Amino acid sequence: MKKRYSVGSYLAGAVAARAGDEMSGPALMLAGFALTGSTADASSLLAGVTVSAAAGGPVLGVLLDRARRPGRLVAAALVLYAAGLGLILVGLGRLPFAATVLIAVVTGLLGPALSGGWTAQLPRVVTGDRLPRANALDAMTFSLASLAGPALAGVVAEGLGAPSAVAVSAALIVSALPAAWLLPARPGRARDAGAVSMIGDLAAGLRVVAGRPSLARATLTSTVTCAAQGMLTACVPLLGERTLGGAARGAVLLTCAAVSALVANAVLARSQRPLAPDTVVWAGALVQAAALACAASGRPTVLIVAAIVLGAGEGPQLAALFAVRHREAPEHLRGQIFTTGASLKITGFAVGAAVAGPVATWSLPGALALAATVAALAALVHFAVPSATAASSADRGEPAS
Repeated sequence: MKKRYSVGSYLAGAVAARAGDEMSGPALMLAGFALTGSTADASSLLAGVTVSAAAGGPVLGVLLDRARRPGRLVAAALVLYAAGLGLILVGLGRLPFAATVLIAVVTGLLGPALSGGWTAQLPRVVTGDRLPRANALDAMTFSLASLAGPALAGVVAEGLGAPSAVAVSAALIVSALPAAWLLPARPGRARDAGAVSMIGDLAAGLRVVAGRPSLARATLTSTVTCAAQGMLTACVPLLGERTLGGAARGAVLLTCAAVSALVANAVLARSQRPLAPDTVVWAGALVQAAALACAASGRPTVLIVAAIVLGAGEGPQLAALFAVRHREAPEHLRGQIFTTGASLKITGFAVGAAVAGPVATWSLPGALALAATVAALAALVHFAVPSATAASSADRGEPAS
């Protein structure tokens, strides 16, 4: 009898892939900073590997929704993403910097497979009453990856050099290949992958994201919040250099945030009266805004505390976002909903990093203050989208209650 794919295999593969992904960002930042000496160039490299996710995510989602064995597609994406990191590493210092950034952009097309593409397969691994708990565990893999990835990037970069950190991140991503390859098959036949029908599915997925108020609110809020997180990440080398005694030590801030996120999710998961996920999405943005405002002080102790507070907002927000997506996504469009959402978040992160790099060179406190403003704006964006009740009332010409 064929052995059933276990949730443990799913989680182990997710942690490995996501740890490599989380490690790759700081590693590329540190490698770019070490070889060019420029925060702006380093942030451009990070932005390049993330900004193209907006194009890659929706297409990957459609392909995953149509594939008979979506795990094989996820596995291929892992290998190609790791190969792209290797090419970036080879190109740094040998190719014109613009060419290296172009390689990063192409590599970034596959980024959503490591996040939303993997999570979209969860309902085929666990079903029924076990899905909410599995969803919480899946969200915690991001926190574990955020904990291990930046810490490992800092340790490897300080001990062996920043280029070695990029190589280790690629190896971690490849180690998740067996778990991805064996992900459960989709019941029934693979759907037709014609160009016309793919465009139709892309349009249908976007209509669902835009047309379901709860999903639209969560998507917009999380995307804008990710822009603020990208701004912080772009500031990490300078924060480490100016406040913690070394550029590589800036990764400790991301580790502190990851530990806090993991603890916060564990506490909320055990709560007898959990908050509504829609509420947690916007409240998490406000918590992160407060943390980023405190980080602008430039004092080491306050900076560490700010990183901890940031994680306390970021972790529960991510778990709540997954809960909203699982609740709102139609089964036949689940992969696209998750990868589209992931691609928008990654792109928001990239835009934030690209904007903050030059600003941080001019004024590090100014860049952090800008990040705090963007995170606060994310909470306001949540309420800019009319609720389902308000939209229904507007359609009938009635005032919203």
